Amino acid sequence: MEELASAAGITVRTLRFYRERGLIPAPRREGRIAWYDERHLARLRTIAALLERGHTLNGIADLTAAFESGRTVREVLSSDAPGEEEPVRLTPEELADHFAGEVTPENLALALDLGYLATDGEEIVHLSRRLLDVSAALVREGVPLAEVLKAGSRVREHADALAELFAGLLRAHTAGGDPARLRPLAKSVVDAELSMALDRRLRPEEPDEPGPEPRA
Repeated sequence: MEELASAAGITVRTLRFYRERGLIPAPRREGRIAWYDERHLARLRTIAALLERGHTLNGIADLTAAFESGRTVREVLSSDAPGEEEPVRLTPEELADHFAGEVTPENLALALDLGYLATDGEEIVHLSRRLLDVSAALVREGVPLAEVLKAGSRVREHADALAELFAGLLRAHTAGGDPARLRPLAKSVVDAELSMALDRRLRPEEPDEPGPEPRA
């Protein structure tokens, strides 16, 4: 414990306090000896970084609980088939930097439930670099992360329905062939339809036409 506290730049008393709060995992024990490893040091460095960013110990404890109850990358990626999205590995403090002040236990739990985030040891993995970048950009523009995630949940429902429609269509009309080769065409249809729908809904409203001048 003294060696770990020294490596982390904290006191043994602080380390004991973190252990009592459940902020770091229990050590491996051999008889009366408690062994700490790089996992514990990485967690202590993460705690220090989050504290520097203004998070409270209560908030960090809640984040830790949500993080540890999250699904692993293996659980989220139920298939070994490669996908088009590029995963991104992040430390908890890097995730906090992407969404300054918005990484709450509630938002983290929702992102884990949606499958956007998964855990891999002490790291967090965002399963899509594009979604990570877009979500961070929306938050920078003033959209609360909670609302971004709620919108993502609704989009997921519609995306699943669209994927089911096109998967059935492609399988039915590519007998003996590979329906996956037509995947870009299906994506183009959805992209074009979404673009036109946004045009219709974001078009500036035209002012009302003035009526005829009243006769004297």
